[in-house]
Amino acid sequence: MGEDTSDRLVQDLDRKHDLVLQRVQKFAEVIDADSIRLPVYCFYETKKTEIVRPISRRTCAVPGHWTVPFRRNQDDKNEKCLKDLHVTDPREDKKRIQDTKGGLLRDAYRWVLNHADFLQFRDDPNSQLLWIKGYPGKGKTMLPSNQLSYFFCQATANRLNNATAVLRGLILDLARQHPQLVSYVREKHDYVGKELFHNDNAWQALTGILTAMLNDALLERAILIIDALDGCETGRPQLLHFITSFTSSTSRVKWIISSRNWPDIERQLEKATQKVRLSLELNGNSISSAVTFYIQYKMAQLVSKKKYDERTRDAVQSYLVANADGTFLWVALVCQALADTNVRKRHTMQMLNSFPPGLDALYEKMLNHTHELQGLIESMEDVDEDEVEEIIGSCGSFLTLREGVVYFVHQSARDFLLNIALDRIMPQGIAQCHHAIFSRSLEALQKTLQRDIYDIRDPGLSNDQITPPDPDPLASIRYACIYWVEHLDEFSRLTKADNDLAEGGSVDTFLRSKFLQWLEALSLSRSMSEVVIAMHKLQAITTVRAIYHTRPDALRFILSHRTAVRVAPLQVYVSALVFSPFCSEVRKLYTTELPEWIKLKPVMQETWSPCLQTLEGHSGPVDAVAFSPDGTLITSASSDGTVLLWDTASGAHQQTLDINPEEF
Repeated sequence: MGEDTSDRLVQDLDRKHDLVLQRVQKFAEVIDADSIRLPVYCFYETKKTEIVRPISRRTCAVPGHWTVPFRRNQDDKNEKCLKDLHVTDPREDKKRIQDTKGGLLRDAYRWVLNHADFLQFRDDPNSQLLWIKGYPGKGKTMLPSNQLSYFFCQATANRLNNATAVLRGLILDLARQHPQLVSYVREKHDYVGKELFHNDNAWQALTGILTAMLNDALLERAILIIDALDGCETGRPQLLHFITSFTSSTSRVKWIISSRNWPDIERQLEKATQKVRLSLELNGNSISSAVTFYIQYKMAQLVSKKKYDERTRDAVQSYLVANADGTFLWVALVCQALADTNVRKRHTMQMLNSFPPGLDALYEKMLNHTHELQGLIESMEDVDEDEVEEIIGSCGSFLTLREGVVYFVHQSARDFLLNIALDRIMPQGIAQCHHAIFSRSLEALQKTLQRDIYDIRDPGLSNDQITPPDPDPLASIRYACIYWVEHLDEFSRLTKADNDLAEGGSVDTFLRSKFLQWLEALSLSRSMSEVVIAMHKLQAITTVRAIYHTRPDALRFILSHRTAVRVAPLQVYVSALVFSPFCSEVRKLYTTELPEWIKLKPVMQETWSPCLQTLEGHSGPVDAVAFSPDGTLITSASSDGTVLLWDTASGAHQQTLDINPEEF
């Protein structure tokens, strides 16, 4: 195909000529069949247009008459990109929630689809945000979400309770529904790799990717759902800012948000120019009818399992209807208790009448009959895995176990235990619980951490190239790696921690023997940003002279080398040590770890440079910098048209605001 012909066809495609489009689509369908082999030269390998990008899932560029799979190489790269993007699959989360909560009942949600507020949101192109708000257990999560992109926040799961995870989930869902949009992720992923989704600038990168995807000319319409926004505990303000900013920039994208009636959420959503509220509390009759349908559904299950006679069935159903108070979760918990194999049919009514109305009252009742919760707080070193599952099963009104991870069954269960029943499940006091977790964490780290724990061997191997071994030696200590300082800090706020911080104490011993191995583990766990905050906290609570010099030096060591260590974990033993000052306490402590194969080591300065951190993110000159009144944030403004917000302690980028450079 000649260059002139190629250019003319590209021009036709750019004009979206119907005839050309139909022929290219037909050609793509033919060439996509594995049974057909054609000699093809694909001119648009180097001629990018808006139309040809989504036509097929394979590619080729064949001068002459050779035949190769169409777009196979791109398929592999796309799959690798989406695999790195994955933090959770919203489709699988939806299935899990439906399985856990008994499926999606049309009779329980169809009132929403006929509600005037929803119809206004659906039909009015200027209504771009629907906020469904209500108290816990009202069924916000169980509303329909077919043919949409969505994310289910969960405060009790670390991978589902932050704004970055929300964007990653939405981007993944969009990319799978519209394969042509993967290119926006690939543009940055091909250059940065997996670190794109984990480094300090992840939020900035993800907002840029999602914005580009939603502005794609071929995406005619998009509806994005974020469920349980109150469960987004980290970065919720910046997520809300992103959403409200987007609603004022395009009418092709609609957002549906569900959450509790929290004032901070309401204040930020007020900034959205075109929004609709749907309050579940103001639709009590509709909610009660929906709960009644749900009760009928649960009763059918109970009758099948427990073989209730008609009299018992009617009595149980009447009690549930009378006491549910429009709360699905209350019905689910009561029915779960009645379905227990230990509950005899003849005891059904006696047990049922003991369940009070209201979630807190029900939790109170169930707590009095659950004797294993305290056992979960105390030492479980002698308890095997099967027994742990049994204990968690006995706490089924509060806890559940999925894929080896313990979760609260609902945010309201967590709130009850922490705000109302804390003194009963932790009679020794929360301070001692924090100390117990801190002590066991350090013991586990001391026992497990070692140099090159994944047996990588190559110090130049990046995190993107590393596959955790099976079994993963970090699986059981990952929480301890990230949060041991947090528990020590909480303990020290409530009582003195002098013994742990003394010379020869647990913290001193750990820093002197396992500091580098700890950093390696944090890098492998993609948690290097947390270590900066952890060391700042440790510095604030440590006053003992024995580790006075080690503590700030360790922080400087991290600030200077975290980028290299975050990318390649074993660099903590190579470049990080080699390029540290001669008087560095960390370098002196770990001098035996210096690589012997580097025969001629660079001559370094005696002490650390006065520069603490370098913040990178602007593409133009920085014209203004200011600290927040409490000193925890830094803002910088540039002539590139952006204002960036930074965390002072960690140097992590928090938020980007677009401005008009001329006005600035």
